[in-house]
Amino acid sequence: MSKIKAIFSIPELRQKILITLLFLAIYRIGYYVPLPFIDQGRLEENMRSSQSGALGQALGLVSMFSGGTLSQAVIFSWGVMPYISASIIFQLLASVYPPLEKLQKEGESGRKKINEYTRYATVPIAFLQSYMVVSNLMGSTVNAAAPGYGAWYFQLTAMVTMTVGTLFLMWLGEQIDEYGIGNGISLIIMAGIIARIPQATSLLLFDPNRTYDIPFFKWTFHLPALKESILTLGGGGGTQDVSFEKFVVLIFLFVAVVVAVIAITKGQRRIPTQSAKHVRGRRVYGGTRQYLPLRVNQAGVMPVIFASSGR
Repeated sequence: MSKIKAIFSIPELRQKILITLLFLAIYRIGYYVPLPFIDQGRLEENMRSSQSGALGQALGLVSMFSGGTLSQAVIFSWGVMPYISASIIFQLLASVYPPLEKLQKEGESGRKKINEYTRYATVPIAFLQSYMVVSNLMGSTVNAAAPGYGAWYFQLTAMVTMTVGTLFLMWLGEQIDEYGIGNGISLIIMAGIIARIPQATSLLLFDPNRTYDIPFFKWTFHLPALKESILTLGGGGGTQDVSFEKFVVLIFLFVAVVVAVIAITKGQRRIPTQSAKHVRGRRVYGGTRQYLPLRVNQAGVMPVIFASSGR
């Protein structure tokens, strides 16, 4: 608690934290802004039926690594995935295309130029991906277009809205980089993942088909009931039930995975180095033993994001 107070006692650091939280709050508000001309009720029914299939799992994986929500028709459905795809494309081109390789070796100015090209490439990628999503949502595949809004110009409006939403998130991430704390794109992805934790916990612990009432003065609150399989040792005969043993194992695996990820991320291979001694006047300098830190996981989560974007 004292460390938190010490952090907020520094004006510059406090300002950066508050700006970062403000930008993330704006992102979460846009998460609930629906895409125009889409019947959300019909879309929810269709997505619920396909959630357990291969399409639903693929959409959930892409949404998790993009900070978006492809299972719902909102303006931030694609998240920052088009920007990540453009970044990966230019990283690969920089190793095989000489002009980009030359720019990459120019230092900070070259990286700024490549980032500018990445922003430009994000626009057509986002528009193309928006076209694929909107054509499926408003076409015969999902048929979630609102009555009277299935014409091509309504689809074009929805595509432009999704593209602008992705560009806004890209701009939001850059503002976090400049005025906030940490990497903006990574924070947006992290916020999208954390936002799914309450819903996943609710589905695991509570039964949506059963409720219990809590009277409080003149009001009565209807709350979902706990799943009986959680409370009963070895219970749960249904496919959606989780027994007490499985619940304990899930908690243990969750903690173990988090600890392992942190250990691998922070892990280093320290290669010892020995500097040479040199004499200046009557003093001897150097000769100290140091080490060269090499991260165990140099690539981070980039291979996972690349694989998910290439599916």
